[in-house]
Amino acid sequence: MQTRSGAVRGVADGVVSSFKGIPFAGPLTGPARFQAPTEPESWDGTRDAVRFSASPPQGSLFPGMPSAWRPDEGDDFLSVNVWTPDSGGNGLPVMVWIYGGAYLVGTARQPEYDGANLARAGVVVVTFNYRVGLEGFGWLPGAPANRAFLDQLAALRWVQENIAGFGGDPDNVTIFGESAGGTSVAALTASDAGRGLFRRAIGQSIAHGFLSENRVRRTTERIAAALGVPATLDGFAQVPSEAVHAVQMAPGEITPFGPVVDGDLLTGLPWHNLRAEVDLVAGFNHDEFTLFVAGQDLSGADPAATADAVGLPAGAVAEYRAAHPGITDADLHVLILSDRAFRLPSLWSAENHPGRSWCYELTWRSPAFGGILRSCHALDVPLTFGNYTGPLAEMLLGDPAPPEAETLSREIRKAWISFATTGDPGWPEYDKDNRITRIWDVTVSVTSDPIAASRRIWEAAA
Repeated sequence: MQTRSGAVRGVADGVVSSFKGIPFAGPLTGPARFQAPTEPESWDGTRDAVRFSASPPQGSLFPGMPSAWRPDEGDDFLSVNVWTPDSGGNGLPVMVWIYGGAYLVGTARQPEYDGANLARAGVVVVTFNYRVGLEGFGWLPGAPANRAFLDQLAALRWVQENIAGFGGDPDNVTIFGESAGGTSVAALTASDAGRGLFRRAIGQSIAHGFLSENRVRRTTERIAAALGVPATLDGFAQVPSEAVHAVQMAPGEITPFGPVVDGDLLTGLPWHNLRAEVDLVAGFNHDEFTLFVAGQDLSGADPAATADAVGLPAGAVAEYRAAHPGITDADLHVLILSDRAFRLPSLWSAENHPGRSWCYELTWRSPAFGGILRSCHALDVPLTFGNYTGPLAEMLLGDPAPPEAETLSREIRKAWISFATTGDPGWPEYDKDNRITRIWDVTVSVTSDPIAASRRIWEAAA
């Protein structure tokens, strides 16, 4: 297979051909570590594309979960992976996945992101690496903001320039992603920099955390102080990535990083600036925040304090209780945080989109850990790809995964592939008159305005 940088050789299983670890940008060596991505280096002959590249520098998001990064693998990790059902064909829809990981972790070689199941249904699937943590989102004088998004844009340009050779249609590209990846989808759909690079977008659990330059600067200064270096390019150049990632987190934070509203690539919150020409599916999981409080003692939860912390007025708690009679303090605490972090930003993205949009809610509850996760954040990831092995899938679904997970996964994959192929996921478009929403559960259905109470509470607080 020929790319603009050189020929590659992949692996075929008789149905799907895969090509892994193809560079879409140059190595991030030395000063390049905090700069915009550069063009990939060309090579002579045929390059074996049979294994994933290194992962981006990172730590671990959850205690006890191993890091996906090994420092000895090097810094040539800006790579794409392609699965195609017919490497000799042409004109197939293309689906490009952007991983999540709280802007702190993530790698395209995670087993849950294997694209073979989707490719078998007739689409070309692309995954890729981008920088995370300080390297991807930290503020540094003399370095561009939102370097992670610059990586994502470079990967999408690679798709435009090369995907036809893998059987894909560069004019029919759908980007999709979850959490930080879903938020990246929204940001790219709102940014002029993404214009012409994709036609459709699927944002799964779009997040709230868009940050000012001042806030990101303070985070960088805190990390620099912990390392004993100045908060400059020269200062951080002295420090290996593993040392940086060891001190990035502050107590009580899920993540210190996020997209930076820099006035250039991002001019504001994406759900106010989405481009009409991009068709959008946006949705959320019913119990998003249970993932982040699992195992915590919430017996002392104070919903009034939670509401105040997220900027809701004093009367909001009473409105929540009126809409959810008998709700416990712990569950109301989780509901408020779920609304603020993911459910409302995803809903606002569907609702404010000036073009065609669709909305969904995942309500199926995982039986893992005795059911305490419910329909938690990231539960949709293994269901999206139909992959149930790997640390994330096994944590969220249990091992083995229950049979209903595969049943639901088939429905989600069918909808995403239909959307990527035709622009129709299989249920009515979202509008403010009807607010039709797909409900993903063992029995798939549609309903109108499923989180109406939360929507009204947050609208009144705006």
